Amino acid sequence: MIVREDILSLEFLKKSEYTGSSGSIRYRLEAIEAEGAKRLRAIVWPEPFSFAATPEDKKLSEEFPFSEEGIAEAVEWMNAGQTAGKK
Repeated sequence: MIVREDILSLEFLKKSEYTGSSGSIRYRLEAIEAEGAKRLRAIVWPEPFSFAATPEDKKLSEEFPFSEEGIAEAVEWMNAGQTAGKK
């Protein structure tokens, strides 16, 4: 299970993407610009491959506000997918 404490700070995410894994999924959080605002994109994909080596059709993504609340929402979304067996 992914917990907020697993994820680095917003300051880190402003500059670089963050990757991790939990159970049988891998995940990536990144800052993006969407409609003139900074957003947080969460992407999940199944093991065993890296982000670059995984086909796009195996990746799921969702966008969240670029804030502490957005990180919490992303963590909840990623965990919901794990328990539903979608990732």
